[in-house]
Amino acid sequence: MKQHFINEVRAFNRFYTHIIGLVNDHILHSEYSLPEARILFELYYHPGLTASELIGMLDMDKGYLSRILRRFGEKKLVGRVVSEEDRRVITLALTAKGKAAFEVLNRASDEQIEQAFGNLSEKDSQALVEKMTEIRRMITKNNILEYK
Repeated sequence: MKQHFINEVRAFNRFYTHIIGLVNDHILHSEYSLPEARILFELYYHPGLTASELIGMLDMDKGYLSRILRRFGEKKLVGRVVSEEDRRVITLALTAKGKAAFEVLNRASDEQIEQAFGNLSEKDSQALVEKMTEIRRMITKNNILEYK
């Protein structure tokens, strides 16, 4: 890839991370980092994942995930359930407190997108979403990156 293209991709990344506030330590004015919010997201929509499955989905360091899960356990956001079929398998699930924490983040994320893009017309909103879909398709088409 030519340096000009690299520079443009990096410029877009800086632009978009600024729009969605990823330059801050905590996402959406919350107490959570982006990786923590993503773990809450995955456990909200996929209850019963194992830590190993989360590591694979998020391509996250095992030790880092372990520290986050320990903090989430201390805060009573995540519970661990031992499998009845195989006592060696421990699945993870959000507690009621964890679900509530995620729902606050989810609403804040919706509001952030509405604030950033809400002034677009229906036509421009549709075009934006189509272009975002095309970007994901182009990146994943050649297995450049795998979106999980």
